Amino acid sequence: MTTATTITSTSSAQPTAGAAPTKFRKDRRINWWLTAVVAVFSLTILVPLYFTVVTALKTPAEAGTFSLPSSWQWGNFAAASAKVDYPRAALNSAIITVLAVSLTLVTNTFVAYAIARNMDKRFFRILYYFFIAAMFVPFPVVMLPLAKQMGSWHLDNQAGLIILYVILGLGTNLFIATGFIRSIPISLEEAARIDGAGTWRIFWKIIFPLMGPINATIAIMTALWAWNDFLLPLIILTDQSNQTIPLAQYVFSSQFATNYPQAFASYLMAMAPVLVVYIFAQKWVVGGVMRGAVK
Repeated sequence: MTTATTITSTSSAQPTAGAAPTKFRKDRRINWWLTAVVAVFSLTILVPLYFTVVTALKTPAEAGTFSLPSSWQWGNFAAASAKVDYPRAALNSAIITVLAVSLTLVTNTFVAYAIARNMDKRFFRILYYFFIAAMFVPFPVVMLPLAKQMGSWHLDNQAGLIILYVILGLGTNLFIATGFIRSIPISLEEAARIDGAGTWRIFWKIIFPLMGPINATIAIMTALWAWNDFLLPLIILTDQSNQTIPLAQYVFSSQFATNYPQAFASYLMAMAPVLVVYIFAQKWVVGGVMRGAVK
């Protein structure tokens, strides 16, 4: 009798087949101070974005308030596109952005690989700190000499602008990529060299594919910079037909002096492409920076 009771008690204590296992979760305390800070920072972004959207859909008489428009003026986008020649400006921005990102990935990552694998040598250490120090030089300090030099070399065009994006971004990209490359085991390269692979083949066949997260981060950061940049195209580009979206909006700003809905519609169209890209790619930006900063 006792044995039967024990067996019955044991079988009843075991979970039935197909039942979900019990999960024990620890009680996590909510940091309300941190939550409040995050909420405030979120409002500093969401409130201007809301104001931009609602203003772009209003009439000029309704502009300047946070209320929803009485009638949705979708024609503001078409009018703004015609006034700033949005298709041409968007094409110029796209060409510059794509070429700048492509050349940056090809050149900056290889420089980072060369420095990361030779940090024990004095020359490469000095070169590394030289590029890193360039990150702390304010751009207005070198702005006018840079514009004069590019003009004397006849590079005051889209080609010169792309070259500057590749060079000026080298310091940040080097800082991100070097730490990640040094975390890649050197044994992978040694095994490839035993099989007869040279430096170029090792980089393109082994190192470059492994740098996927870092390359995604560098590409996204460069694309955001090249698409949204205003100052560098302003001082470099001399042909008005080559102007980018931010520059086109600046040139026609006087036309929007009394028509804020069209101005905000133009800003929204310029912001929309990179905003969509960043929403879907932000995990690579954060993850890539963390992998590059922490060895």
